Amino acid sequence: MSDALNENEYTVPLIERRLVAEGTMAFHFEKPAQFVFTPGQFVDLTLLRPSETDAAGNTRTFSIASAPDEETVMVATRLRDTAFKREMQRLPLGTTVRMEGPFGKLMLHADQTRPAVFLSGGIGITPFRSMVVHAAMQRSPQRLVLFYSNRRPEDAAFLDELQALQETNPRYTFVGTMTEPEKSSLVWQGETGYINAAVLSKHLVNVDRPIYYVVGPPGIVGALRTMLKEAHIDDSDVRTETFAGY
Repeated sequence: MSDALNENEYTVPLIERRLVAEGTMAFHFEKPAQFVFTPGQFVDLTLLRPSETDAAGNTRTFSIASAPDEETVMVATRLRDTAFKREMQRLPLGTTVRMEGPFGKLMLHADQTRPAVFLSGGIGITPFRSMVVHAAMQRSPQRLVLFYSNRRPEDAAFLDELQALQETNPRYTFVGTMTEPEKSSLVWQGETGYINAAVLSKHLVNVDRPIYYVVGPPGIVGALRTMLKEAHIDDSDVRTETFAGY
């Protein structure tokens, strides 16, 4: 059972974990009754009694991948060979961790007449999953377009779910692209290569005055910001968040 230690600090039990792509695992924690967040925010998770640790310590920051109306607080991460992530993979279900938050200002703009365009690579998808699932559950009228780049379909967390959301939300479009589809055992019929100006132009023909959101590892965020600048997108219409140390 989850407990509130004080404002924005809780102990929460792990209730489920599952692979959501090759090398990427989702962790579901019980959601405290008092815990309220906005899609795009993040939490800090601290292991309370780890069997091993390293110089990076026992706390990590995770974007919340679940939507506010879902039953659990879900985060997802690449399974690097670190003490923290080894411990997360072997925690017995029911083990409690400390959760602090929510934090962060990467939230959808208030003007729903302006579309949102999400640009993501790899594990950077987590805050966007929260946003697009929430929009579908709320039947939001806002136009949303999600561009999601991975090496192969097997590496793309939540891929099937993100594609299927188009069936329940007519205001949402998913554009997946794979940079190494030839290395996949699956058939890929979507875009190939990196997210670039040509791909954006192809899929944003009728998308007027969007706000762009860019999330991912530093290299991807930097490249996408440069691409948007070269496409003469004003800096005031771009929001970014960088995932480092994963």
